[in-house]
Amino acid sequence: MKAFQYESFSLDGLKRVDLPEPQPGPQEVALRFRAASLNYRDLLFAWGVYNPKARFPAIPLSDGAGEVVAVGSEVTRWKPGDRVCPIFTQGWLEGPYNAAKAGTTLGAGDLPGVLREVGTFHEQSLVRIPDYLSFEEAATLPCAAVTVWNSLVVFGNLKAGETVLTLGTGGVSIFALQLAKLHGARVISTSSSDAKLERVRALGADETINYKTHPAWEKEVLRLTNGVGVDHVVEVGGAGTIGKSISSARIAGKIGVIGVLAQGEGVNPMFLLMKTLALQGIFVGSREMFEHLNAAITTAQLKPVIDRTFAFDEAVEALRHMETGSHFGKIVLKY
Repeated sequence: MKAFQYESFSLDGLKRVDLPEPQPGPQEVALRFRAASLNYRDLLFAWGVYNPKARFPAIPLSDGAGEVVAVGSEVTRWKPGDRVCPIFTQGWLEGPYNAAKAGTTLGAGDLPGVLREVGTFHEQSLVRIPDYLSFEEAATLPCAAVTVWNSLVVFGNLKAGETVLTLGTGGVSIFALQLAKLHGARVISTSSSDAKLERVRALGADETINYKTHPAWEKEVLRLTNGVGVDHVVEVGGAGTIGKSISSARIAGKIGVIGVLAQGEGVNPMFLLMKTLALQGIFVGSREMFEHLNAAITTAQLKPVIDRTFAFDEAVEALRHMETGSHFGKIVLKY
């Protein structure tokens, strides 16, 4: 089978190779991938930042969708022809995250990723693809969409009428807008591009802020909320934006910390204390969360936003496109 694997850190270290096609064990299925999607984590891995102790060769990417082509002798959940996605953390089926589950993630040095034609997975570590989604659309869900579900619904307990702040227009932030609107929330979205802000308004954003025009965008957030602040922040910037996100949140608001896109200084914990904020690190989610997400988006017939689709052999070009930061929504590979 065709696959890509890192032989060293850097995108130049990602090479196309031919590998033996894996065969499923008794409780495993063989999955032929039809599509994959990229996450910022994939760039961090390439740069040697995400898992600097990773062993090579390493097959990257966590998010894939495909069809079952063979099943082990003890498999009962799946049959050939079923359309499925592997879950991001293969050992996290339900319940709280813990150390045992932490070492079972795909595509960054723990377990081989999905940038290959065929993979084998334990039958419990897959979810069914909603019938109305294509393989390309389904491949956008395992990391970004499940992360947002965990942040807004599981941690955030999002209610209709509450206000959600999203930062930028990458995959996580666009899913945050879509899922917040699905729950009846008011959404304030930021971007450095007026053209992208026009697109998020078309997706349902109630208010938009250009953070280049308004560098102190947290003041704009407060103005738009009559000085109160937002109920929820989907924080993807990290150190470079967390201070402004804290300023943007209301007293007893909730901030889901997801990304590390922006560089910056530390945060004064006094503001967390004075506002009694809940600041929660969000590391994707469980199979149970993925299944609940799928049920919700199926009811709403929610369609993921795909920025651009590349061919399997264009994996490096797709990652370089992500490096530019020009994308809106998810970047997909079609096998």
